[in-house]
Amino acid sequence: MSVRVQTEDFDVAAETEKLLGGRTDVGAIVTFTGRVRGSDEGREIAALTLEHYPDMTEAEMARIEAEAQARWSLQASLVVHRVGELRAGDNIVLVITAAAHREAAFEAAGFLMDYLKTRAPFWKKETTSAGESGWVDAREQDDTAAKRWS
Repeated sequence: MSVRVQTEDFDVAAETEKLLGGRTDVGAIVTFTGRVRGSDEGREIAALTLEHYPDMTEAEMARIEAEAQARWSLQASLVVHRVGELRAGDNIVLVITAAAHREAAFEAAGFLMDYLKTRAPFWKKETTSAGESGWVDAREQDDTAAKRWS
C-alpha cells in the first residue's frame, strides 16, 4: 500500500510489476490511468498545471487509501499523482488495486478515484491553446459520484 506525489511520469506496467512482484494471492488487478484531455467544454486545452500542499496532500491520499483498505479486502494498492505542468495526453494519476476477486478490485479503484477527485487537496489550472488560463472549479458530478460511497 503506497501513495506518491511526483512530477515525473510513471510506467503502468513497471508500477504494477513492482507492486505485485510475483504474488500468487492476487486474482484481480485493476489499473486506472487519468490523462490530460486535449479539450474541455469546447475549449482546446494545451496544458494543465497541478499544485498541492506537500505532506498534507500525501497524508490525505494515505487516509483515502487506508479507507479503501478498510472497506475492501485488497492484497495491494498504489496511488501515484503527478503535479506540475502537464500537456494534453500526459498521464496525471495512476490507481492500482489488487485483490483476490474482481469485485473488490473494481470497487476499491472506483472509490479511490472518486475520493481523490473530491477530497485530496490538488489545485488545477487549465491553459488553453489561445493562452488563456484559469483555475478549475470542483465539479458537481464528481461530488455526486463520491456520494455513492457514503
